[in-house]
Amino acid sequence: MFDVIVVGAGPVGSRVAYRLAGMGYEVVVLEQRERLGEQVCCTGIVGQECVAAFGIEDSVILRQVNSARLFSPSGRMLGVWREEAQASIIERSAFDRSMADKACDRGARYVLGSRVVGIEVEADRVVAEVADDDGMSSFEAKVVVIASGFGSRLVERLGLGRVGDFVIGAQAEVQVCGLDEIAVYFGHEIAPGFFAWLVPVSASRALVGLLSRHSPSSYLRKLVTSMVAWGKVAPGEVEFSYGGIPLRPLTKTYGERVIVVGDAAGQVKPTSGGGIYYGLICADIAAETLHRALESSVFSARSLADYERQWRSRLGHELRVGYTARKLYERLSDGQIDRIFDIIKSNGIGEALLKAEELSFDWHGEVVLRLLKEKALSQIIDVMKIPLRFGGEG
Repeated sequence: MFDVIVVGAGPVGSRVAYRLAGMGYEVVVLEQRERLGEQVCCTGIVGQECVAAFGIEDSVILRQVNSARLFSPSGRMLGVWREEAQASIIERSAFDRSMADKACDRGARYVLGSRVVGIEVEADRVVAEVADDDGMSSFEAKVVVIASGFGSRLVERLGLGRVGDFVIGAQAEVQVCGLDEIAVYFGHEIAPGFFAWLVPVSASRALVGLLSRHSPSSYLRKLVTSMVAWGKVAPGEVEFSYGGIPLRPLTKTYGERVIVVGDAAGQVKPTSGGGIYYGLICADIAAETLHRALESSVFSARSLADYERQWRSRLGHELRVGYTARKLYERLSDGQIDRIFDIIKSNGIGEALLKAEELSFDWHGEVVLRLLKEKALSQIIDVMKIPLRFGGEG
């Protein structure tokens, strides 16, 4: 019997496995994909704080970025620039493999091509039922970590509910020439209620994508066609990839002998949909909680509840403020978005925010609150009669 079963070999699951295996525990990681890093719909932008905190290797970083251009629905442009690098664009497939390699080096065992179809929590163990090419098998452990990404039915079957709000991301790799800056596009014709992006990953390749609650393929196809017409993207066939992105966390992320972490738990920035950094933070909290549980041999829901208390203490405010901002933005018309661009530009708000050293690529709450306090911007909110609530994020 293993000490820990980790379901999912993405970076968050691998981080949990790495930490626990490094503490001397027997860890098995079950992954339904045949190869690590396959079919990942992720732009791969992480802040420099995340790069430093988790030792992301240079070999998986495609490039660093310190600037971006934001375009309003009517084409108004805001430039965002800092002298030092703010983020890195990583090769997501290589990153997944790198994280798994680190866990393997610590002694974690990976079993690929193994789809977990059920988890039974018993008095003295958990049993994971697995389907693979050879049929059915089972793995036993003292505790299980579910890190299998958004929409995992295992979570709901264990009585932990489901993520209450989500969006669909669509993305494609395209050919470009000379693009060296991230571009972000707003507007209901492009990505209603959300945004689209064009992110250079090399001198000739870029990722174009968007978030949408409905018809993401239609909007992305239209966007790619427009970018070809604008001369930003070379013509040619492109292949789309899709992925669900939670906007709110689960109400409960732990149970008897169970912890849920990462996208499966909804630990994602509601403003941008980025989940790597927050997921890794929660992976470390999960590993420390499980270390204490394994030392004491106590795996009750009560003992594992400390995991949720800690991650909500660290991220709860960010998630609440971010989700309020997300819902506010979805109610804006294109004209109001254009007006906000004008206000930010004419009042020097953007420059003031960029000069504030305490503001971070990875922590959006303070930026949101500062914008909401700007008199000119608050007038738009007042006209819309939107109550601002920063209550519970469950």
